[in-house]
Amino acid sequence: MKKKRRIVFPIISALIVIAAAAVLGRIVSRYIPSNKWMEQQEYFDVQGEETALIMQDQLVRYKGLLRDERLYLEHEAVQEYLNKRFYWDESADLFLFTTPTELYEIPLESKEYTVNDEKKTEEYVIAFQEGDLRYLDAEFVKKFTFMEYDLLEEPNRAVIRYEKEPQTAAEMKKSTSVRFQGGIKSPILTKVSKGDVVMIVDVMEDWTKVLTKDGYLGYVRNNTLGEQSQTTLEIPDFKEPVYTSLTQDEKINLVWHQVTNADANDSLKSDISEVEGVNVISPTWFSIIDNEGNISSLADKEYVTTAHKSGMQVWGLIDNFNTAVDTETVLSSMSARKNIQDQLIEEALKYKLDGINIDFETIPESAGDDYIQFIREMSIKCRVNEIILSVDNPVPQPYTAHYDREEQGIVADYVIIMGYDEHYAGSDVGSVATMDFVTNGVNDTVAQVPSNKVINAIPFYVRIWNTDSEGNISSEAVSMAAAKNAVEEAGAEIVWDESAGQDYAQWTGSDGSLYQVWLENDKSVEARAKLVQEYELGGIAGWKLGLEEPSVWNIILKYIS
Repeated sequence: MKKKRRIVFPIISALIVIAAAAVLGRIVSRYIPSNKWMEQQEYFDVQGEETALIMQDQLVRYKGLLRDERLYLEHEAVQEYLNKRFYWDESADLFLFTTPTELYEIPLESKEYTVNDEKKTEEYVIAFQEGDLRYLDAEFVKKFTFMEYDLLEEPNRAVIRYEKEPQTAAEMKKSTSVRFQGGIKSPILTKVSKGDVVMIVDVMEDWTKVLTKDGYLGYVRNNTLGEQSQTTLEIPDFKEPVYTSLTQDEKINLVWHQVTNADANDSLKSDISEVEGVNVISPTWFSIIDNEGNISSLADKEYVTTAHKSGMQVWGLIDNFNTAVDTETVLSSMSARKNIQDQLIEEALKYKLDGINIDFETIPESAGDDYIQFIREMSIKCRVNEIILSVDNPVPQPYTAHYDREEQGIVADYVIIMGYDEHYAGSDVGSVATMDFVTNGVNDTVAQVPSNKVINAIPFYVRIWNTDSEGNISSEAVSMAAAKNAVEEAGAEIVWDESAGQDYAQWTGSDGSLYQVWLENDKSVEARAKLVQEYELGGIAGWKLGLEEPSVWNIILKYIS
């Protein structure tokens, strides 16, 4: 028995030692940094002429190409990160680029291009297409863009900087590995040495994401980072384009005048007989009538003369309301856009118009780039001819972001908010424009557009809602006076609707229908007119002439004088 015990004891001891060694090994292994390197080609995901693009502080999905020792950038990358004014026109097979006064036309696979129809030449091919992708020469883009870049090879990658805000840099206080993710077991991307400068991207508890000078985005331990400082990108040779505006010194007090036939022009003098303080009238004279960009016109010289004698500028309005017109087809066609623009300028000069008002509505998201390109091109022609350009917009909503109000605020003279149609024919019952709806529209617009360029448009009309005994809903748009008369005739009580910021009335008709109305009146107009002062707006507008009570004009004047 003793002999057996002597044999078993060493075996157990050996097993314990082995188990302890295994546990210790696992513990040691857990805390030993990995020496595994990530394949560079795998990290940058490039091959052949492909070039990875590091845009400021992110490795993006877009690629560049190295061709003839020049860097070419994927067009969508240019638009998204660098300069959205490089626009591809499928209809003309051209890149277009706009400045305040020039239109560049850049064909593929060519060293030649035109600027306002004048031929220019570079020493390199400016743009080309490969497969479904189109590319632009980086140096050509750089001529018009606040950017600089470093081109690195093996593998190909370009580190592109364009951010104007200060960035945080740090000097390494010790040499270390830069890892793919935050953790010692993550593979190594590159090494940095003591004294190297990295850009701080994101700081976590133990690790910091950095951008190295050789274009790697990875993680280092916080304790390897030394002194930090702010650095601002400066490009002395670059000059930002200057977009001059014809923004007026006085506040705009605009009213739209719906003109549906030539005879309606003759009534202008009587239509404005009770108007006070209006300095801009916008007649609905122009409309796109086909997909080639031809327009109809009701412009009238006598009308303009009468308006000018009454102290009013004339901003002719053009709409896209013709049902025979496909807005996306028109806007995506270079020739159709040019046709509209040339006709408008010709009419403006012929009839001595002071401005053009663009009222293109329900623009599909797929036509967003085409729409803003139209506005850019129109702004060039208006600027050169000293014609004021204003653009009508719905109240900002996520689904109208493609209207690109920020760009409108740069290239156009005025951006108008159509602060109505919160509820409309076919919608649920409600106010044409509650105060929250209007205020939010102003607040969201001035976040993107200089406030002195923003005009807040208010409704002069009211909807009387009818809900019949079966729950069917209909509505009728009427003037301020007609709505007031309907309430009085029904003997309905007017109460204040706090949530809408308006007077409200309801009554039951003889047919059992429920009638509801949120009134537009002196109180609602004054509340909205106050926003001009509160937000230092460029002015106010009203839709439309003839629907207002005469008393509103003096109320508006209190807040725009």
